[in-house]
Amino acid sequence: MGLPDYHTHTGRCGHGEGSATEYVVAAQQAGLSALGVSDHLPVLHTQDPDLSMGLDQLQGYIDEVLELKRRYPGYVLLGIEADYRPDTIEQVKGLLAAHPFDYVIGSVHFIGDWGFDDPREADHFESRGVDDAYRSYYEAVREAVACGAFTILGHLDLVKKFGYRTSLHLDETIDKLGREIAHQGMIVEVNTAGLHKPVGELYPSAEILARLRRCGVSITFGSDAHAPAHVGRDFERAVEAARSAGYTHYARLDQQSPGQRVRPRAVPLRTDPRRKGPAACMSA
Repeated sequence: MGLPDYHTHTGRCGHGEGSATEYVVAAQQAGLSALGVSDHLPVLHTQDPDLSMGLDQLQGYIDEVLELKRRYPGYVLLGIEADYRPDTIEQVKGLLAAHPFDYVIGSVHFIGDWGFDDPREADHFESRGVDDAYRSYYEAVREAVACGAFTILGHLDLVKKFGYRTSLHLDETIDKLGREIAHQGMIVEVNTAGLHKPVGELYPSAEILARLRRCGVSITFGSDAHAPAHVGRDFERAVEAARSAGYTHYARLDQQSPGQRVRPRAVPLRTDPRRKGPAACMSA
């Protein structure tokens, strides 16, 4: 079977396009084994329709994906991508608990009130300082992991998106983070969207991926697609990176009873991520 894609965004997020149905069709045409629809949970600290749906749109999103789950049983998952911010995390936890999400991608898009991955605010790296941005970002990621609200950690090294590189030595920081991720039982996605950003790399980098593997962190895959045509994009590159880091398995998300989070299951990583028939598994 092909790989699943657990990180996709529809037109509801304000900066994507296409309906959830169009994403399902695209995923099946691409030979993917499952699709998670994971639009942005409403951002609570600011109102910006270019960043996420509003609270008044959340139930409509949930109903739309639940209907797709009924139409495509075992293929579609109801996901959501939630921002970690220390000032809103308790409200976020309340929203997550109130709705039947199969899984939650936890991401850090803000350092304080600075949307550091927003092209409209990219020039703030110069005024703030790149090293300080990296330091603050990884502290927020550490807090996101520790809060216990998330299933998958999204685009782990997103702070590099615009190509700004830190002079900090982060090996110890990444190793500590990897051990905490493993302890929490979280999954890290290999996110292919970075290949199409100024940085031109997967999230996370090859070096970080190898460190996560040594820490015992499980991985899965996400395109971070914002258009149906991008579902499963560059998954061949993601598989190659995972194999190079020493991974032999990835986490597939198995649906549980309604209202329960998914149960991750280790699945052998195959050589062809879109192949539907039998394929040789990688050796351990």
